[in-house]
Amino acid sequence: GPARGRGCTPTRGPPACPGAAGASRDTRRQTGIETRGRALWAHAFARSSPGKSGKNNCIPTGIASYSSGTEGGHRVKDQNPPVIEIRDLHKAYGDLEVLKGVDLVAPRGHVVALIGSSGSGKSTLLRCANLLEESQKGEIYFEGEPIKWRGVDQARHPADRAQVTRIRTNLSMVFQQFNLWAHLTILENVMEAPVSVLKRDRAEVRASAERYLAKVGIGDKADVYPAQLSGGQQQRAAIARALCMEPRALLFDEPTSALDPELEQEVIRVIKDLATEGRTMVIVTHDMHLAADVADHVIFLHQGRIEEEGPPDRLFGAPETERLKGFLSHTAPA
Repeated sequence: GPARGRGCTPTRGPPACPGAAGASRDTRRQTGIETRGRALWAHAFARSSPGKSGKNNCIPTGIASYSSGTEGGHRVKDQNPPVIEIRDLHKAYGDLEVLKGVDLVAPRGHVVALIGSSGSGKSTLLRCANLLEESQKGEIYFEGEPIKWRGVDQARHPADRAQVTRIRTNLSMVFQQFNLWAHLTILENVMEAPVSVLKRDRAEVRASAERYLAKVGIGDKADVYPAQLSGGQQQRAAIARALCMEPRALLFDEPTSALDPELEQEVIRVIKDLATEGRTMVIVTHDMHLAADVADHVIFLHQGRIEEEGPPDRLFGAPETERLKGFLSHTAPA
């Protein structure tokens, strides 16, 4: 699992799940990620009194948490760079600054969860990672390759459109709204981008699409149209569509927020299955259970800045900042 960064160790509270700290990612999941997630919540909300006020000065940053280390006093070049790395990202809409110097690292095979109140910058950060939004300052790397820019500040844009297209096809995004083509069947929706954008063989894509539809539990819905599906089924079709691109990473933007609780669970089960497979994912979510269950690293954003971050057992079991404690107290499960 990811290191805890800068030698910082929690100063309050025991580990939420005995043996979780220091256990490998696979080991944690094999012992039951759902049990771990509920234990974290129970610990987070069982305490009757908050700790001392004031911001902890030992909050790990994304880059520090996943640094490749040093050898002989010199930084060792990472031979397996993160799928996504963002450094000091700034994004504004006119005079409204939405991101104020944010770092994010998504190593291969890891799940990063972004949590925070509405308007904290979570979805904007995700869209900047996929180059759907343009940023004014900072660097974005895809598998160690820096995005090329031209211009500065509000005039800054990606300099290489071919690079943008190539990277976007390797970062599949699943949105709140399903964005399925109403005039195409579910199978045709899943096949459209691999055939039209990637120019893959249609027969090969069809086999992959059928496999992914079965994977998300709607293999029997291949020949129906989106309007004939429930919201949960449509979102699972959107996940199958993202998977059929064979991406390096999956980006989820509040994938369950438009669903009622029963349908939400259908989608959550699929996301958990993908996490156990070791897929690289960045998830913006309002569901703290989901974040606790599947994430290797959780980032809490507040007003465009990273307020606190770290492994889920620490963030949910022993939050260090007053803002995170307050946020968790308002998002406690019923």
